[in-house]
Amino acid sequence: MKDSSLTLQELLGIEHPIIVAPMFLVSNVEMVKAVMQKNVAGCIPALNYRTIPELKKAIRELQKAKTPKGAFGINIIVNKSNLKYKEQFDACCEVGVDFIITSLGNPEEIIRKAHQKNIKVFCDVVSAAHAKKAVDLGCDALIAVNNKAGGHRGDLTPEELIPQLVKSCNIPVISAGGVGNKKELNAMLDLGAAGVSIGSPFIASEEANISKEYKQACVDYGAEDIVVTQKISGTPCTVINTPYVQKVGTKETWLEKLLLRNKRMKKWVKLVRYLKGSSDVAQAAKKVTYKTVWVAGPSIGHTKKIASAKTIVERFL
Repeated sequence: MKDSSLTLQELLGIEHPIIVAPMFLVSNVEMVKAVMQKNVAGCIPALNYRTIPELKKAIRELQKAKTPKGAFGINIIVNKSNLKYKEQFDACCEVGVDFIITSLGNPEEIIRKAHQKNIKVFCDVVSAAHAKKAVDLGCDALIAVNNKAGGHRGDLTPEELIPQLVKSCNIPVISAGGVGNKKELNAMLDLGAAGVSIGSPFIASEEANISKEYKQACVDYGAEDIVVTQKISGTPCTVINTPYVQKVGTKETWLEKLLLRNKRMKKWVKLVRYLKGSSDVAQAAKKVTYKTVWVAGPSIGHTKKIASAKTIVERFL
């Protein structure tokens, strides 16, 4: 029997209601090990590992480093664009994780099989309709992705989304987006959230294996410098408004709009744009390049310096 009154602490056996969110290229073993020592949960995208053996190795490291009041999970994209998702899921079940966060696609098989291994499943959702489907499939909690999230975001404000889901769903709701300090964390809890998923503040962490320039950008730019672009994957994505982003623009070109209306061309246009956008993001994250596409959310407005992941967690306690 599901219980909507459960807190994130009760769900995962942690001390504080925080998941350090899975971030493409940014999250890693060292970051999650550090935050578990502060008695919160951490999560890494499976896509941050090129091979399944590398993913298994990371999970084993996290198991060894797990603290009594810490927890860790893996984020899996559950659709056809992720050709390895079944292997990634099998690795999580074989080696063992505390929870899985699913994004996109149909999580039905993952929920069913994960529960057989006593692994909890949290599903990314952006609306009440989306949430109802996940609840009906038996997930353990919802990750409510609002319009202040970094990277791919929803359309609704946390003030709209969280109460909607709390009222209509019988499982815990974890808010994702718009939390840069303790005051903002408490505001999400006051709306009814069981906990929060926090990502962008940890981009400027010492543990993040990305360029110093990317980290420093999260210090130098503020919430007002975050814009939404459709240039990366076709899905609204928040990035820092660098000169390069200003140059290429954030909207689809007339040619892209025309091609996207063509049923035969649509999927290929989306695929090419996704591959190019992902490549630009990956290159900018790792080294200095004129194509500075840095993914981040407005909560970087509270980032004043590059610091250890432990120090960043303390901002919210």
